[in-house]
Amino acid sequence: MLRVDIYTDGAARGNPGPGGYGAVLRFVDRNGRVHEKELSRGFERTTNNRMELLGAIAALEVLKSPCEVTLYTDSQYVVNAFNQHWVDGWLKRGWKNAKKEPVKNEDLWKRLLAAKSPHRVSFVWVKGHAGHPENERCDRLATAAADGPGRAIDEGFPG
Repeated sequence: MLRVDIYTDGAARGNPGPGGYGAVLRFVDRNGRVHEKELSRGFERTTNNRMELLGAIAALEVLKSPCEVTLYTDSQYVVNAFNQHWVDGWLKRGWKNAKKEPVKNEDLWKRLLAAKSPHRVSFVWVKGHAGHPENERCDRLATAAADGPGRAIDEGFPG
């Protein structure tokens, strides 16, 4: 099984506001060569949490076969949902949180679960804006996408 390191970040200019995500995927092939792919996309009106989720989704969706993935993000929202088993509770409660309210960003959580399902994924939190090279690169990709031309519509965002 191919081992892939994924680094992701999301950004929003205002919350909600224009936003974007960035992702860097890295793996070493059988010949010892390092391969890297960068992804980013901007959206007209969205939130930071939606962009954090979309960064992880976009990266997982480009993988062509089942992989062992370590996904690094500065989003505690994403990391804690899996490492503290929030998602398990949401599923048991029919996409309701502990307060019995609808889970925010349910559309993207479902998409992330589908993107994650063929892989073995470990989620690792990294401190944002702390000099972590890949996280800083993802932040630059995300903010450039948020500020750039050709932003898409976040179809799942109400408003």
